Amino acid sequence: MTTTTTSTVLTFGDVSVGDELPPLSYDVTATTVVLGALASRDWRPQHHDYAFATGRNGVQDIFLNSPNQAAWLERYVTDWSGARGRLGKLGFRMLDSIFPGDTMTFTGTVASVDTDDTGCGWADIDVMVAVGERVCTTAKARIALPITPNDNPWSRTGDNWKP
Repeated sequence: MTTTTTSTVLTFGDVSVGDELPPLSYDVTATTVVLGALASRDWRPQHHDYAFATGRNGVQDIFLNSPNQAAWLERYVTDWSGARGRLGKLGFRMLDSIFPGDTMTFTGTVASVDTDDTGCGWADIDVMVAVGERVCTTAKARIALPITPNDNPWSRTGDNWKP
């Protein structure tokens, strides 16, 4: 039996200013927090020790660290772009903590689209991570998108890669 898989490649021409990315919601557990801290070698106790987090830091529980949030932001943007999307820049600001028991919801909007002098297509995305009505993190991502289905931003190197 032969199976044919057709995957759609998101291209630069498919994207317009104001487009909204599909939301992503994820239920945060203590495991989410601890494994993210371990993966990023962040041994600070506020990310794995409840007594330290609540007693010394005065917060309600252990909470997601910066690298963990960066990874979730990258996942959100690249899930939207697909495998050919190549993250060029990511900057974010954590405004409030994300704790076990929270459901974090990622939303994003295309803020601008342009091509650089090498012909690489770019989309700038404004991202927000909220828990209910509470905005926890804001971010700006710049991602290279293929100009055509046969283009691949991952093949750009040296002077042809200008994030």
